[in-house]
Amino acid sequence: MNIKAMPIKTRDFVSYSEILFSILAGVTGVAGSYAVAGYTRQFIVAPIDALVVRLTPGLIVAFVIQNVGEQGHLLHIALSFTIAIGVLAGTAIVGLLVARRFGQPSAGVLLAATLAWGVTTAITTEPTLALGAAGPVAVFTAVGTAPFSSAEHDQSRRSALISGASALTFIGVSIGLGRLVTTGGPASDERGEIDEEVSTLMQEAESKSLDIEGDIPSLVSTFDEFYNVDIAQFDPDLSAKGWSLTVTGEVGTDITVAFDELTDMPTERRFVTLRCVGESLNGHKLDNAVWTGTPIKPLLEEADPEGECRCAMLRAEDDYFVQFPIEALEDGFLAWGMNGQALPQSHGHPVRVLIPGHWGETNVKWLDEIELLDEEMDGYWEQRGWHGTGPVNTVAKLWSESMLGNGKIEVAGHAYAGTRGVDVVEVSVDGGDTWQDAELSEPLPGEDVWRQWRFEFEPQDSQMVVVRAIDGDGTVQAEEQSDSFPSGATGWVSKTVNMMDASSS
Repeated sequence: MNIKAMPIKTRDFVSYSEILFSILAGVTGVAGSYAVAGYTRQFIVAPIDALVVRLTPGLIVAFVIQNVGEQGHLLHIALSFTIAIGVLAGTAIVGLLVARRFGQPSAGVLLAATLAWGVTTAITTEPTLALGAAGPVAVFTAVGTAPFSSAEHDQSRRSALISGASALTFIGVSIGLGRLVTTGGPASDERGEIDEEVSTLMQEAESKSLDIEGDIPSLVSTFDEFYNVDIAQFDPDLSAKGWSLTVTGEVGTDITVAFDELTDMPTERRFVTLRCVGESLNGHKLDNAVWTGTPIKPLLEEADPEGECRCAMLRAEDDYFVQFPIEALEDGFLAWGMNGQALPQSHGHPVRVLIPGHWGETNVKWLDEIELLDEEMDGYWEQRGWHGTGPVNTVAKLWSESMLGNGKIEVAGHAYAGTRGVDVVEVSVDGGDTWQDAELSEPLPGEDVWRQWRFEFEPQDSQMVVVRAIDGDGTVQAEEQSDSFPSGATGWVSKTVNMMDASSS
């Protein structure tokens, strides 16, 4: 008996060759969607990723944030890609089974293509772009319906190899096309010259930066340096011309403000620092920029809040939402510029909100609605077990240690305490037994801004360096260590520093 000549099937239902071609159809279908939509919310993976994020239990989210960190997003995006490939592969399998069952290859191919188009349209709501996924599914379903007899086993293997190579080629081309579609975006198109006031503020920040030997950020973070955290992988792609903000809920009159109307309001430039609630105690998700925008208070007054307006829900284009006590919005700021340029897409283009002294995650990007409420409601992260929008924890970061030419060791970093400000940074080189004041950078204008610090000491073989900040109210940074979940990391930052490590920094 010639075993190789026998058709091999899985559970007498789907053959291995059908599985192979359906997988190729699924992979190339996803690649085809990327080719026409790019890495945008019209890409078939994007809505799936948003659904995965929404359905992931809060405890799992907290575990990933604390134990995997910023690479955790790779887990949900990988799962989303797998689901997208599986969905499109499933449409190809249906087509292949119909073709085999009824002996009608063309009917099977048409069915697979139609299903792939319909499913992609349902997921992305983009009928035209859905053709990018349907086309490759049709092609590989057609190849899979080609009859191979037992005598043509070698030919079928060659066909599988050629199909695999063709799929890889198609994926490579699709990646190139998708990158072209993704490149740019509204923010980059709308950038111009940095205005004089922002330029002056940035020069002031440069002049107040400390002369630090180690490699730490200056007092203004660039676009590339500024940390970025979102609930999903795919950012909204909004134009300033099509954007508007609605103030609704417990108001006398709903108001809607277009971008041009917003930018015609009194304009301010502010230094504002943002810190991530999910970062580790000595993490690097802490940055500062010059933001251009307008105060939020006049808009709230124009809406004429009714009754006992206790709080507001801020909603974003990406379905993110955060609740604030109404008082917190009094000093809030609607920002459309960052470091003298239009907001980058990843930082909330065209408009985001900045609420002084609150965790970075609460400063909603892609803002499109403010709903005034007469009772409290949980925001996005509160629904997942995190503790509200409260003020940031005071922290002094120890980001650098260097051996200086005079034989001393320099340690340095940034300190931040929200609107309380930082008055003093203290350093201990004996594990916390004694403390000395570090050198601080001169304060920048504004109430919600970080400061740099540096400290030199005579080295020994190995020393435990501990750093803590004292805020503007005279309160010393909390010593007790806690994880970021649920209220942000606390504790004194410490690091063992020796001459060998410092000399190699």
